[in-house]
Amino acid sequence: MISTDSVTTTNTTFKEPGGTTTRGRILVAKPGLDGHDRGARLVALVLRDAGFEVIYTGIRQTPATIASAAVQEDVDVVGLSILSGAHLSLSKKVLEALKEAGGGDIPVVVGGLIHPPDVPVLMEMGVAAVFPSGTRLDEVVRGIGEACTGRRL
Repeated sequence: MISTDSVTTTNTTFKEPGGTTTRGRILVAKPGLDGHDRGARLVALVLRDAGFEVIYTGIRQTPATIASAAVQEDVDVVGLSILSGAHLSLSKKVLEALKEAGGGDIPVVVGGLIHPPDVPVLMEMGVAAVFPSGTRLDEVVRGIGEACTGRRL
């Protein structure tokens, strides 16, 4: 059992026009054929416990399906969990699908088996943050909170 006691709650509430307050909403998705979702489910639980509203799409989602769900759910961030090694092509396809679906302003973060030389490539592509395997859970929470804040402000 992994302890989430060290995860600090970040500010995940935002003032909307009209004065209503909402929590940060994140869509966690597993694009492509990767069927291993234990890490994605753990991250989803940690984010929920930190105060985010989390929508988990499950495994083997297409970029178009992810983009459609993100726009329909009006999420603040899309989180991709990729263990297959296809993070460059899948991230690019999700970013393109979001633009086509009208969600080009939704930040995308990527986690999983990411080789260090690929991190700057992902960032140049437009990914807001990258969380390679082994990233501390509190860093993931903080990074996603920052991505949410950037969209809501």
